[in-house]
Amino acid sequence: MNVGVIGGGAAGFFAAIHVKMNYPNANVTIFEKSKKVLSKVKISGGGRCNVTNNCPDIDLLSKAYPRGTKKLKQAFYTFNTSHTMDWFETRGVSLVTQEDHCVFPKSQDSQSIIDCFLNETTTLGIVIKTQANVTKIAQVKEGILLTVNDNDLLFDKVIVTTGGSPKEKGLEWLKVLGHKIEIPVPSLFTFNMPNESITKLMGVVVEKALVKIQGEKLIGDGPLLITHWGMSGPAILKLSAFGARLLAEKNYQFNIHVNWVNETNQELIRAHIISLIQEHPKKQLNTIRPYLLPKRLWDYLLSKGDLKGDKQWNALNKKEVNRMVQLLAEDVYQVSGKTTFKEEFVTCGGVSLDSINFKTMQSKVIPNLYFAGEVLNIDGITGGFNFQAAWTTAFIAAKLK
Repeated sequence: MNVGVIGGGAAGFFAAIHVKMNYPNANVTIFEKSKKVLSKVKISGGGRCNVTNNCPDIDLLSKAYPRGTKKLKQAFYTFNTSHTMDWFETRGVSLVTQEDHCVFPKSQDSQSIIDCFLNETTTLGIVIKTQANVTKIAQVKEGILLTVNDNDLLFDKVIVTTGGSPKEKGLEWLKVLGHKIEIPVPSLFTFNMPNESITKLMGVVVEKALVKIQGEKLIGDGPLLITHWGMSGPAILKLSAFGARLLAEKNYQFNIHVNWVNETNQELIRAHIISLIQEHPKKQLNTIRPYLLPKRLWDYLLSKGDLKGDKQWNALNKKEVNRMVQLLAEDVYQVSGKTTFKEEFVTCGGVSLDSINFKTMQSKVIPNLYFAGEVLNIDGITGGFNFQAAWTTAFIAAKLK
């Protein structure tokens, strides 16, 4: 059996390795159009490679995917985060789990993952061809014909693992076969705030914040990082993922409400402020920080609320308390544009899951053609979830059922 894998990234290698494990006598070839394989693995996680997320609860795990939740939930019973960790560790890649459940190689170097894959492909006799551009897929009587660098090659089975495409044009070759394409838009991006002075606080982190799109129900939670261009961190990235299409429609011009204290009940925030007044009546506002907010942020909020830092807590009037509660619970900022991680881009969109039999990852249009990874309309929030989707879909596709 001749099997072609289009795309030499995470999903491509994982699929090729498992095809060879499932069918030892098969001839398996990986085609990568660029000069290097696994380039996204190399740079991911700041060069450390966040291979998965140590989330054993499948229901919770599936909710980390704005697109693909229901389908992946079933697929995770076949291959999930525990399987991923076992797979790498049994091949000599020691892993560590951080406090936020992100899993990295113990070496803190993505090269450990790349070396593991290259060792496996060498051992199994998988052929890797770089600068091999597949421009066309055709179904013929004998199987599937791939046009690679203008040469026609025949395969019995083909797995497409070309990754996310930032533009619809990059998926045209799959659309002409009859697959439904969900138009790609960016996911996992940071918010630009060119008109907001909060950017002067770059480097400040609030460990637990809530961020809401004004006028919408979407909420992102978790750490928030203030940058020199705006805001980033898991709370923002999560919001950008779940709001990918909505924010694209808004042309990335919108307002956000930031809850700096991770408390939605404003009466509880008010009670906290009153307790500070009672406990520290003669202290200045700038010396006592509600909820232990970072000092630079608290000073900024006081200034924004026109509350003088040298004022005593017991001198606050009712209006000023209300203003303080509002700043902590629903601080408003104008977003104008986004910043994406160009090398690590994640897209919302791709081959529609309606065109795929998700139990096998086989195309409903072309028999013996399979898909895995980000070429599908699947994407996760930050934290190792996108790699996990790649491992899971590749594992299933490699069964070639």
